[in-house]
Amino acid sequence: MPELPEVETIARGVDKRARGDRIVQVWFDHHPQPFKTPRARQARGLTGRTILAVHRTGKHIVFELSSSGSTPDAQWIVHLGMTGRLLVTTPDGPVAPHTHARLTLASGRELRFVDPRRFGRLEFRDLHRGTVFGAPGDEPLTIGEREFAALFRGRRLYIKAALLNQTLLAGVGNIYADESLFHAGIRPRRRANRLTRAELDRLRIALHEILTHAIRLGGSSVSDYVDADGERGFFQLEHCVYLRTGEPCRSCQTPIRRVVVAGRGTHYCPKCQQ
Repeated sequence: MPELPEVETIARGVDKRARGDRIVQVWFDHHPQPFKTPRARQARGLTGRTILAVHRTGKHIVFELSSSGSTPDAQWIVHLGMTGRLLVTTPDGPVAPHTHARLTLASGRELRFVDPRRFGRLEFRDLHRGTVFGAPGDEPLTIGEREFAALFRGRRLYIKAALLNQTLLAGVGNIYADESLFHAGIRPRRRANRLTRAELDRLRIALHEILTHAIRLGGSSVSDYVDADGERGFFQLEHCVYLRTGEPCRSCQTPIRRVVVAGRGTHYCPKCQQ
């Protein structure tokens, strides 16, 4: 599943190419799964609106839309699910299988949502009738030291499970939880409430650095992920533990181990992480 760096990369790419463009025509396929809002209502709401901005909120891509002027009066919210892709292309570009949405823009370009496994979701919000979309948890890239420590106070669950809890931190997934715990020197099965304040701050800093660096490299392409241009990311080339079971640690040469935490494959170095 695309995580924070991948979603951020796609959102920035779409914003660069579609900001200020107007949606003139909308096509949705017949599959019901991608539509959190009925497709007919989405089509009516999207058609004619201008894309003011595109940004990431948690693991969602949010389009700020306006029917007139510079104030958003609607939002289109895209969750990529396991295999979703959001592409900006030309109308004559080949249409990939499992394309569920095609938005024709006034510039002549098309915005396409492709999702083979159909776990993604598309939602339209009329801000005159509903609330602005917000992530359930805190933003990992901006959270402060005290706020970060407070998230884990009194929580007995494993720190890896806590990092994956979207009501605590919005956007962190399996890849970046593993990589951040490695760089912080913390084992994934440590209890969150047993970590010292110094360890938690080390983890906060590591998480911020890993996420920021992954965004610079366009995210991790370990399965279907590509950016808004259809290009793969490069951060997977720098993974220290994720999917490196049995391979030597890049720091101490100890074989990387894999365990299951919160139902997710979890990778760590038994020597570097305590």
